[in-house]
Amino acid sequence: MKCRVLVAEDEMIERKVLCKTLRKYLGDLIFLYEAKNGREALEIFEREDPQLAILDIEMPGLTGLEVARKIRESGKPCGVLFLTGYDKFSYAKEAISVRALDYLLKPYKEEELVSAVEDAIRQFALPLPRAAAPAAAVPASPAEDEDVRISVIRAEMYAFIENHYQEDISMQDAAAALRYSDAYFCKLFKQCFKVNFSAYLNEFRVNKARQLIADPRMSLKDVSTVCGYSDSNYFTRVFKRITGQTPSEYRSSLA
Repeated sequence: MKCRVLVAEDEMIERKVLCKTLRKYLGDLIFLYEAKNGREALEIFEREDPQLAILDIEMPGLTGLEVARKIRESGKPCGVLFLTGYDKFSYAKEAISVRALDYLLKPYKEEELVSAVEDAIRQFALPLPRAAAPAAAVPASPAEDEDVRISVIRAEMYAFIENHYQEDISMQDAAAALRYSDAYFCKLFKQCFKVNFSAYLNEFRVNKARQLIADPRMSLKDVSTVCGYSDSNYFTRVFKRITGQTPSEYRSSLA
């Protein structure tokens, strides 16, 4: 039987990185439930009776500490691990008060996380010998840690663009949607795609436009609009800068 693990983290990408890491090392031992805030975490706890809760301390609505207190008040056996980006002594004291098993400071290493979760599983759910989870005994290299994180971040950024490129979006919109500050988002985006957000968005839109221009039934103005350019003249300038041809010249070359 798999251990039921609740993961509560309001940062979407951080939550996905965390869950992907847990599945990578402990996928044969756990069944994950994901919550994007404290209230959702409590709802899942009451419905699914998880044996372990991994809680971000700083969450909107109910904090991780408040969720942990509710878990303790329920009387149900459940291990608690805390994650936080703030090294505050008061947090550590409160973590002790709700009998937390561990208190991990972000950014944490995969080895630290997996070891803490594995120990919690043995205490609260599956008293297995250490040989039962061999993958966790081999720590990932720093490069592998970074690869997992960057792959998840890149996928989320790409998904945002794929879902919203037809709209009038900006870097600030993307940063807000993915819950990052503008400056940190810029740094991450450049790390993932090697160019800044606006350059990548234009290239993405132009590639979509190339596909649509191939259909002679569609006007170039409609192509411009569908690809997120309300100003067809601006679309023409961007298209020519990237392809070396205007949209009409590109359509003629296809013919």
